[in-house]
Amino acid sequence: MAKVKPARGGASGAGGTSGRNRSLWKSIRIRIFQILLVLILLPPVLTVIYSVVPPVSTLMIGRYVQFLWVDRQWVPLDQISPNLIKSVITSEDSGFCENHGVEWDALQDQVEALSEGEKPRGASTLTMQTAKNLFLWGDRSYFRKALELPLALMINAILSKKRVLEIYLNIAEWGEGVFGAEAAAQAWFGKPAKDLTRVEAARLATALPNPLARNSAKPAPGHRRLAATNLARVNAAGSIFGCVLEK
Repeated sequence: MAKVKPARGGASGAGGTSGRNRSLWKSIRIRIFQILLVLILLPPVLTVIYSVVPPVSTLMIGRYVQFLWVDRQWVPLDQISPNLIKSVITSEDSGFCENHGVEWDALQDQVEALSEGEKPRGASTLTMQTAKNLFLWGDRSYFRKALELPLALMINAILSKKRVLEIYLNIAEWGEGVFGAEAAAQAWFGKPAKDLTRVEAARLATALPNPLARNSAKPAPGHRRLAATNLARVNAAGSIFGCVLEK
């Protein structure tokens, strides 16, 4: 009578488990690749959409998700006072019309200051701030700053200067739940953004670095001095606003 050899189920089971593990890791790698591809392609695709569609900022989305109050009233650039346009460019990015989204010299200066143990002061352009508001988060970090650079270059390549500024002025935060120039003008001065005076515009522009602490309607002495300095710089700026104010 022939002897029947016992089945080697252990080896077969191990092979099956190994095959399943390889299949699982392959699926994970594919899914990671798909996620990375989406993260890479999403910003340029959204930027093209934002060339014609009013966007919202990540901070606004965060407030919507938390069911917090948001006041944003989108207005085209020609419905925003030239006084505010000049004051914001002067205060935030005087090289806006000439740079390509990043001020490399200013950025290098801040890197050198950091390497020497000094506290860096930002060196963010309006385009970099727009990139942060559209795609990134608010907390300061070197990682976030590194992400701003390619995003700013991408935005500058896709959008016109006028559109970049129009988006920025409509998503910038000017108070708790107050976003954009129109909402800010109504909240702080009870008037539309197109009617802002030079002084009001200077106060709004110089509130941007710390909008939750600076009251544009009733500025503290330090805020008043910043606004006065802004006005003086606007008067001396000459034609640096041509890319957005010329017809």
